[in-house]
Amino acid sequence: MAPRSLASLAHALGATSDLDGALVALSECVAEMDRGASIALLRYDGRREMLRERLTPMLGRIERQPVETTFDHLPAPVQMKVAAGGQFVDMAERSSEYARLFGFTHALDGGALALRGLRVEGYLAAVLVLYEPRKIFGTRTTERLSPALALFDLAFSRLSEREAREEAVRTLEDVTQRVHGEYVKKLRALQTELREVRNTTPQGVPAISPEQAVALQVESARMEEESRRALRKADLAEQQLAAAMGQLEQSHTELHRRSEALRQRTRTLYLIDRVMTLDAGTEDPRELADGLLALVGDDMQAQRCSLMLAAPEPEHVFLAAARGLAPHITLGMRIRFGEGVAGRVAAAREPLLVQDVSQADRHPLLRDQYFTTGSFISFPLVYHNTLVGVVNLTNRAKLGVYSDEDVERVRILALVISLVAFNARLSERLLAAIDVG
Repeated sequence: MAPRSLASLAHALGATSDLDGALVALSECVAEMDRGASIALLRYDGRREMLRERLTPMLGRIERQPVETTFDHLPAPVQMKVAAGGQFVDMAERSSEYARLFGFTHALDGGALALRGLRVEGYLAAVLVLYEPRKIFGTRTTERLSPALALFDLAFSRLSEREAREEAVRTLEDVTQRVHGEYVKKLRALQTELREVRNTTPQGVPAISPEQAVALQVESARMEEESRRALRKADLAEQQLAAAMGQLEQSHTELHRRSEALRQRTRTLYLIDRVMTLDAGTEDPRELADGLLALVGDDMQAQRCSLMLAAPEPEHVFLAAARGLAPHITLGMRIRFGEGVAGRVAAAREPLLVQDVSQADRHPLLRDQYFTTGSFISFPLVYHNTLVGVVNLTNRAKLGVYSDEDVERVRILALVISLVAFNARLSERLLAAIDVG
């Protein structure tokens, strides 16, 4: 997919305010890659463990149809991979069977079906289904769609949190109004009973018999007891209202936390769009390398970071861009696989997260005069099973500590960096520019 298409998708997903718009944008992106492919989104109900609704893009709009299919219709290994999210699961020879189950009645025979789980706050929220004609030659649409799906994952999480926030506000408003209405109703009933008690007091009547006096005393005691009960009910209503107000305060706190997370994800989309625009408009490899480093460095608030790309020498990477490193470290410097933190990450192709400062003795990256925190992330850049490079992040602003959630965000950004660097042949162009300089 051309960089302009990915940048346009990032802009469309950032601008849309509902899931329908995001799904339409993704379907247009799929159509640009493969006219014969089609997608659908199946909403998942975790409490009932059922796929309850299918959303299908049709000519710029979304067609909604009930599904009511239990999740355990899928084979157990497929269920586990789909629930984990993050990758497409190929249905292989059972594609036709499950294509009919998921409503792809118009699909061609011999096509390939793939499923991908979408998670929100650690739980499965929906399943994205892609049906494409089977190819003998060329790259599968599922592989070419990976960068676009990384953007769609961010937009889906943002829109899901927005729906949950609006539903929580509506629920709390309903509870508050109901409790307040009951309180007012009971208070009015109590006032009416008190007026009736006052009106039963005899005024200017002759002396009554002892039997009538006893009856009046019994009636007065009964009315006093009913009045006490009404007061207790009113107190209970006040307690319920206070509890509802406490829940409302907690909800506001949670809404603030989610709004902050949404702000961070919106900033990530903005940075990705900025890098895509830079890639489409610049011919300077140094400017592009600095832009790729700024994408992940600014988003993760790293005061000290570096981008290393694969060198032409076997099992070596070189320093392509840096921020906050020691003055004696120069661009183009080589590091062998297995040496230092970046060398070990490049050899293993597995991310490394350090949170505890006590681990610093085991990581030379942290033992110099620029070290301020004991937390860092070193992440490999891999595209189509080819090592593109390594990105290193440390010295988070305000002495912050990186977490597993930050590693997941870096994974999404690393997909964009790998895609741009690989397609732009950034490694060889940058080395040529460094040698000339």
